[in-house]
Amino acid sequence: MIITYYGADFIKLQFGDVVVGINPISKESKWKSGRFAAELALVSLNQKDFSGTDSLAFGDKTPFIINGPGEYEVNGIAIAGFSSGSKYEGEERFNTIYLINLEDMKICHLGALSDTTLAPEAKAHLEDIDVLFVSVGGPGLLTAEEAYKICVDIGPKIIIPMMYEEDGGKPLKAFLKEAGAPDVKPVEKLTLKKKDLEGKDGEVIVLQSTLG
Repeated sequence: MIITYYGADFIKLQFGDVVVGINPISKESKWKSGRFAAELALVSLNQKDFSGTDSLAFGDKTPFIINGPGEYEVNGIAIAGFSSGSKYEGEERFNTIYLINLEDMKICHLGALSDTTLAPEAKAHLEDIDVLFVSVGGPGLLTAEEAYKICVDIGPKIIIPMMYEEDGGKPLKAFLKEAGAPDVKPVEKLTLKKKDLEGKDGEVIVLQSTLG
């Protein structure tokens, strides 16, 4: 599996010929929008910074869109969505946490989460997580300290911070300090196999945004 970060909350997962886009950025967003063709699009929040699914269509190929809680199976990929709260940009909203089973790995994307504690339904399913994507800044989202506490509560093998570009990257510096990993350097992308996770416990990996 290859993981690429497109800025804000936008993640690309690729395994073989199958591509999954999570929280694609809309053209109307203040963030720059990237484009690629995807079979599957997951949207955590119905807001322009997270719901630009048009950017994942190419020619006559359009992605299957999942934009809320529930259980799904698409192209052999099992996905579960759990309801949570968001106060993105100061407005009370519904956010969806996604759990994705992919290549024998459990991947969790917390979306635009503002809740400092997980709902029991979500927490009961977020066990033995291999890769956790968490927003560590942004208007109305978790602070770096709150985000790291959620990470500790979930206990993933790998943690990948997102939404860290605000305020000159200060949220990322604060998060890395909380995690005790202030010297972690960004990498362009992450290529990951199940065997690569052996012995890992809360390792923070920073992905550089492809959009600068």
